[in-house]
Amino acid sequence: MSDDTLVVWDESLLAYDMGDHPLDPVRVELTIALARELGVLARPGVRVVKPEPADDALLSRVHEPAYLAAVRNAPRDPLFAGYGLGTSDNPVFEGMHESSALIAGATVAAAEAVWRGEARRAVNVAGGLHHAMSARASGFCVYNDPAVAIARLLDLGAERVAYVDVDVHHGDGVQQIFWDDPRVLTVSLHETPLALFPGTGFPDETGGPGAQGSAVNMPLPPGVDDGGWQRAFHAIVPSVLRAFRPQVLVSQCGADGHRLDPLADLNLTVDGQRATYLALRALADELCDGRWVATGGGGYALVEVVPRAWSHLLAVAAGDPIDPATLTPPAWRDLVASRRLGREVPLRMTDDADPSYEPWQPTGEPNPVDRAIAATRKTVFPLLGLDPYDPRD
Repeated sequence: MSDDTLVVWDESLLAYDMGDHPLDPVRVELTIALARELGVLARPGVRVVKPEPADDALLSRVHEPAYLAAVRNAPRDPLFAGYGLGTSDNPVFEGMHESSALIAGATVAAAEAVWRGEARRAVNVAGGLHHAMSARASGFCVYNDPAVAIARLLDLGAERVAYVDVDVHHGDGVQQIFWDDPRVLTVSLHETPLALFPGTGFPDETGGPGAQGSAVNMPLPPGVDDGGWQRAFHAIVPSVLRAFRPQVLVSQCGADGHRLDPLADLNLTVDGQRATYLALRALADELCDGRWVATGGGGYALVEVVPRAWSHLLAVAAGDPIDPATLTPPAWRDLVASRRLGREVPLRMTDDADPSYEPWQPTGEPNPVDRAIAATRKTVFPLLGLDPYDPRD
């Protein structure tokens, strides 16, 4: 297996553009620009490759043919509505099929390279469109690129694929698509569905008949900070992954759990997000011989958060994390200023936060995070042969 890190990138990925919309592709443009200015993309062993669009045969592994036809044809009809399209969340836009298929193709290229041993880790920061359903757009997502990539891994012979979603919103589309497939473990940490879209992701969502325990959900109360998030992550994710024994790890790394994100209510920092990426890489190293496919996802603090978070993600995948105290390069700050986005430009790669945490214990003073951890462990751990009350599990 090659030790290389593959970054799937081309400016054509910015064509996934819904117009005046929270999912502004400038966040991806600024991420790549920041990572490039920091030297991440020029490191030895980092290869940047141009994606090709996923064809209909590949997309149809996840999406219904009638839906693909609707996505392709919708821009021709200014009054089109249906299949979740033509809404404020998912407006119809020119080139919708082509740009969505390209994002899916980019994540598939990342997965293929990792599975075939051409790279140990691979990243598509433009990907992570995890809400799309088999026949419906949802939550800013047209085609579900993580699901398409997982389906491709299964076709290539993977027997156990773990998907870990750390976006603030529940990874509902990926969960639903593989609901009945015991070969795919979906794990999602997210803000409680009682407070946030899409309204799913409760602990009792554990997989369909024959696949019980293949879906793991860790909903967290609003306001959770780095310490609570890390406590929950480490109380759930390592145990369920070790029980499942995945051959490859796919992760969706949405940055919208940050305290500055305008669409959610968690209180994470860039430092906490960096710690999560380091934990994901360590689990891939421990369980999957390093095989890790990472995507972007949500994140709507376009300047303040997303470029820094995902530059950390790229650096972690490339093997050498960026020192949080690193200054953002002046050339990058100038680029941000030229975009006239009216946002404060961060001067350093840190929020000056300490992402350390106290490990979960089954006893102690109850608090909202620990109650949430206990609910998930009690519900799903027995299905995976784990003891919900043993902190070693």
